[in-house]
Amino acid sequence: MHYLDRPHGRIAYDLSGPENSGRLVVCVPGMFDHRASFRFVAERLADAGHRVAVMDLRGHGDSDAAFEAYTNRAAATDAIALAEELDGRDVVMVGNSFGGAAVTIAALERPDLVAGITLLGPFLRTRPTSPAMTLLQRLMVARPWAPWTLAALYDSLHKGRVPEGHREQKARVLAMLRPADRLRAVRATIFGPNEQVLTAPGLRAEALVMVGEQDPDWPDPRAEAEWVASVIDGTVEMVPECGHYPQSQRPGVVAAGVLRLIAEVDADA
Repeated sequence: MHYLDRPHGRIAYDLSGPENSGRLVVCVPGMFDHRASFRFVAERLADAGHRVAVMDLRGHGDSDAAFEAYTNRAAATDAIALAEELDGRDVVMVGNSFGGAAVTIAALERPDLVAGITLLGPFLRTRPTSPAMTLLQRLMVARPWAPWTLAALYDSLHKGRVPEGHREQKARVLAMLRPADRLRAVRATIFGPNEQVLTAPGLRAEALVMVGEQDPDWPDPRAEAEWVASVIDGTVEMVPECGHYPQSQRPGVVAAGVLRLIAEVDADA
């Protein structure tokens, strides 16, 4: 594990294939997730000759929980800073869920740095919710039961294939949610003023959207994937036997998709 120093705190990250000479790939997980969800994808990409940095969000995993902002834009600035720290050029970024918006914002902000993005079950827009549903969501993340309700929600989003080591990953998530300061950070991430990416003028990065066919976050996962692709001018790949976490449920499929994207970036270089 390594740390990236940022204003007001540190971002924890793992680096696979540090001596490799291929593309730098920066991976950003979603809210109330741990960077270890990318462990299998990172291993495959490193075996293919690339450097892979997988970060924790602010207040998540082993990152500090003393930041002033926990938004998707803040995560985008951390991903950019990590790419710069590792001397990346024409970087490929991979983002899951909340992380999908973060890497899209990063690509829009730094077209000179980010050459490709792969979005896994991304949230580029929010669904309207009723006052009753908002109240229910806030009750779900209230102490003392929030660590267990969020861990149960995390488990339920893995429709389809159960990842290898899923029990250990759930234990990481539960342990992460127990400290009061980290739970506050997770709540700030969930309910913060996160940006929607409804248009992407000036986006130059090659883009791939990968969504699980059984992702329970949307009534029609394919329709959402196609809408996201229309925003970022990307291609769509639906992932079978998969819910909201393609990186852990179908890592071989995701790694193959990222490698194809890297090949496209190389061809355009």
